[in-house]
Amino acid sequence: MIDPGTNPKGETVEAYCRRRWGGAGWTKSLISEGKKDGAKFEDWKWWPHTLKAHQLIQYCASQGISTDKVNQLLFRTEYENGENISQVGTLVAIGQEAGVADTEELTSYLEKDKGEAKVKEEIAVGRQRYRISGVPFFVIGSDSTARPYGFSGAQKSETFVELFEELSDE
Repeated sequence: MIDPGTNPKGETVEAYCRRRWGGAGWTKSLISEGKKDGAKFEDWKWWPHTLKAHQLIQYCASQGISTDKVNQLLFRTEYENGENISQVGTLVAIGQEAGVADTEELTSYLEKDKGEAKVKEEIAVGRQRYRISGVPFFVIGSDSTARPYGFSGAQKSETFVELFEELSDE
């Protein structure tokens, strides 16, 4: 989750940043760097509580729907369309666009937090195994990899290229 201390209904970016850091000035550099890599942040209004969004991803995966597709839709909805992905109705619409057939079942799943325990368990495992303490966090490799590599923070694409080149030499 981005920040479990976020209001479960989400908060405006300005209000969240003012409460957490005293202002939203840091978002200007994030937006500037993001635009260089195609993340436009054209209508970023909400700081979401992402627990239900994680449950949507989990539900879609159980239905055989690509989690990459769901993540792309979540990003677009939140940062490009200015919608609040903390809201069940917004998430159900994303699920439907991603290919969920039974939106009533998805609505019930999200409203009743049926995936909450599993999401929290996965977060706990990530914190323990990879020492994840913030987002974004990237793990290159897998459980079977001799040395999975993890790093935190938004990174330039060059950082990933350098890392992949380094790991391919091993």
